[in-house]
Amino acid sequence: MTETRRKTPTAAHKAKTEKKNKAQKAKTQPTALARPRPAARPALAPDPARVERILELLAAAYPDARTALHWETPVQLLVATILSAQCTDERVNQVTPVLFAAYPTAAALAAAPRAAIEEIIRSTGFFHNKAKAIQDACKILAAQHGGEVPRDLEQLVQLPGVARKTANVVLGSAYGLPTGIAVDTHVARLAGRLGLSTESDPEKIERDLMRLIPQARWISFSLQMILHGRAVCQARKPRCAECSLASWCPSAIVSGQ
Repeated sequence: MTETRRKTPTAAHKAKTEKKNKAQKAKTQPTALARPRPAARPALAPDPARVERILELLAAAYPDARTALHWETPVQLLVATILSAQCTDERVNQVTPVLFAAYPTAAALAAAPRAAIEEIIRSTGFFHNKAKAIQDACKILAAQHGGEVPRDLEQLVQLPGVARKTANVVLGSAYGLPTGIAVDTHVARLAGRLGLSTESDPEKIERDLMRLIPQARWISFSLQMILHGRAVCQARKPRCAECSLASWCPSAIVSGQ
């Protein structure tokens, strides 16, 4: 009769078995309950009196608010606004004098060599996409609108590279038409901090703001919010102690400012 000899488990086998047993044990044990987060203080409701006070304070702080982009014609403002996507206004203002000196009109931009436009705007980032959007938009302006920017929101947003924010900027600053509220990163951030909107999508934020802000203030409100976001209510470190809106801002109250 042959005797069967048992193999002595190796150290690696023992470690593997122990790991497997721990995993099975962990599955059968109840998981610890997560510690509940402290309840946040509710935001102040955007009542008409508070909104009006915010508008008054913004107007007092930035009475001559205007876009920081440099332009001479609506076409140039349209192009500068397209270039400003994911780029600072300062950088855009460095390249547009060269661009507009060489190609001052929609027709000139539409007919320009794509490579020449790309080389001029390269430092603004995403220059391939921006050059294509600018040329395609200018071709439509030249062919369908006599080389001019239409004074109509629906026609504007049909142009390549033009969304509601860009259209609102151009129609507001170039033509004084309050077709909507331009919501950039500053306006979106401040709208949330001021308790004027709980949305994150720019178009939904715009709808909230349009319900709260009188139409006659839409253009100036957006420009003033942008300036306040750059100067005071900055993204990483808001200067609540220096903010004229702090008494009317639920975020400043929550942070103890």
